[in-house]
Amino acid sequence: MHSSVKSLLALAVALSPVALVSPALAADTKIEVSLWDKGADSADIPDKMPDMGVGMSHSGDVAMARLGIRLDKTTVPAGKVTFDVVNASKDIVHEMIVAPLADPTRPLPYDTETMKVDEDAAGHLGEVAELDPGKTGALTLDLKPGDYVVYCNLPGHFDMGMWAELKVTG
Repeated sequence: MHSSVKSLLALAVALSPVALVSPALAADTKIEVSLWDKGADSADIPDKMPDMGVGMSHSGDVAMARLGIRLDKTTVPAGKVTFDVVNASKDIVHEMIVAPLADPTRPLPYDTETMKVDEDAAGHLGEVAELDPGKTGALTLDLKPGDYVVYCNLPGHFDMGMWAELKVTG
């Protein structure tokens, strides 16, 4: 084979789509997120619910929660992370917010009057805003190593157990 043909063939292989995908780009992580509840009246009586781990430092049985967030991965490598979110509820609107968690033993700044986390004080990084039942959304963030919390901040939802912790490793 002529050397110029070999050179062109080598160049074509080098520029093929497989060669253009760098390991850093291929390492992006996806997390499947399910926002769930146990039915239409799940969020109706937050003042009568038992302590279920609210603020992540209280004692209680999170298994009793009537609302929740399920992550298919709870530990991921640092870098670009895409949260593919589905509101698995048949009846209730939910959202998903991501915030850093400086100290997992301390509760997030929670306003009992509005029954919501103070998103600014918690360090809100991004969100998939209110999703109707059955709807989906996505959020991509560049996360550094550390602890994070993923939560729903509609009134009473966080308080009733709708949060999950995420660890990002270096």
